[in-house]
Amino acid sequence: MKLYYAPGTCSLSPHIVLRELELEFELVKVDNKSKLTADGRDFLRINPKGYVAALELDDGQILTEGPAIVQYLADLKPEKDLAPRADSWARVRLQEWLNFITSEIHAGSAPLFNPALPEDVKAIFREKLFRQFDYLQVTLSEKSYLTGACFSVADAYLFTVLGWCQFFAIELNRWPALSAYMAMISARPAVQAALMAEAS
Repeated sequence: MKLYYAPGTCSLSPHIVLRELELEFELVKVDNKSKLTADGRDFLRINPKGYVAALELDDGQILTEGPAIVQYLADLKPEKDLAPRADSWARVRLQEWLNFITSEIHAGSAPLFNPALPEDVKAIFREKLFRQFDYLQVTLSEKSYLTGACFSVADAYLFTVLGWCQFFAIELNRWPALSAYMAMISARPAVQAALMAEAS
């Protein structure tokens, strides 16, 4: 398998999951501006949507969209318990979390990357984001991980998008449970390995 990624983006989530599962894979870096891979290929021919992550399977198929990728990967090694069985109610709850992260945290953060947005507009997006952080603060005050006592693919995704707060000068200390959660996830060996690989 090949994971097409760009540092500092949501592709960190499937990268973490690949390492948690101890699967064999190749990392292929993508330049988000030029849309060229590190080996000079046109990334738009690989993923016409133009963004990472993209997972190339051994048979040449391309899977895109982080929540779909991480669930596919988790199902390759169900014994690792990164996602509940596909036919279970617990899996529906996991999908609920993945959708929340996508629509409220990931999409809610995206406008803050835009330097052309006026500060008063960014303030509106920040306040909406902070309301979701308040919700997560309550959730993570009651349990260690989003789905309960065990790390899941949803945690890899939330860790990734919450990590963007550093780019927006948002201090997570205002939400102690989120701050503790981030520290706990960042200490995982697979997370450390993914971050180190993407920094090199």
